[in-house]
Amino acid sequence: MSYFESVSSAPGLNRLPSNPCQLLDLNLLVLNAGEKFAGASGAREICAVVLGGKATFEVNGQTFVNIGARPNVFSGKPHSVYIPCQSNFSITAISRVEIALPSAPSELKTNAYVIAPERVATGVWGAANFSRNYHQILTMASQPDLPAQRLIVGETYTPSGNWSTYPPHRHEKDDLPREAYHEEIYFFKVSPADGFGIVRYYNDEMDTGFTIRDNTVLMAPKGYHTVVSAPGYTTYYLWFLAGNHRTQATADDPAYGWVSKTVPMLKVLGH
Repeated sequence: MSYFESVSSAPGLNRLPSNPCQLLDLNLLVLNAGEKFAGASGAREICAVVLGGKATFEVNGQTFVNIGARPNVFSGKPHSVYIPCQSNFSITAISRVEIALPSAPSELKTNAYVIAPERVATGVWGAANFSRNYHQILTMASQPDLPAQRLIVGETYTPSGNWSTYPPHRHEKDDLPREAYHEEIYFFKVSPADGFGIVRYYNDEMDTGFTIRDNTVLMAPKGYHTVVSAPGYTTYYLWFLAGNHRTQATADDPAYGWVSKTVPMLKVLGH
C-alpha cells in the first residue's frame, strides 16, 4: 500500500494514482485560459482551493466570477469555493489556473459559497525552528458559520530549515477531548521549485521518510507525521481532513511531546 504519491499537473483533471484513505480524495484541475471543465460532486462535498490563477465557477445555477487572485501558493491567501454534494458544476479558466479539489463523503444539503481571502485566518504555530505559518480555510475553529459535513481545510508554510507538524502527531481514534479520528492528506509545493523537504510518516505497520517536491502527496489514514524543509527552501502543503465530525484534536507522539511544553517559554524569549 502506498502512502506517498505524485499527482500530475497536466492540463485537465488529474487524479491520485492510488489512495489508501477511505474518506478523503484529491483531484488537481489544471486549465489554460478559456478552457472549461464540467463535473458533478455526487455523494461528496468539495472544497475547491485556487492554488494559482483565476476562474469562474457555476454551481447549481449560482455563478461566482473572478475567483482567485494569487499567481501561486506562495503569493498570498487563497480564494476557495465550497461545492456541496449532489451538485453539477463547471469551472472556466480566465487565466491559466490550478485548483485543488479535496473531497469527502457528505449528505449535507446546502448552497455553494465562496471563501474569500479575508475569511482565511492566519497565524503561527510552534516556536523557534519548529515554527510555521498557517492559513485556516474551512475549519470549525475559524469559520464556524460556513457549513460543511466532514471537510476541514487549510494551508501551512514551513520556512527554510524549520520543522512542521512538530512534535509528530496523530488523529486516529475518537477519544475527545484528547484525540479525534481524522484521515489527512498533505499536498506539497516547494519554493524555489528545485528544492525539497522531507516527511516522516509512521504507524503500527511502518516507519519511513519521503522526499517532498512539487505536487507530491502524503496520505495519512492513521499514524504520526511530521515535515521538515531543506535549508534555503520553503515547503507548502494544503492539508485537509475528514472523520466522524469536524472537531480537531491531535495526540502528540509521547516520545517527543515534551517539546510542545517549551513553546510558551520560547515565545517569551522571542523565538
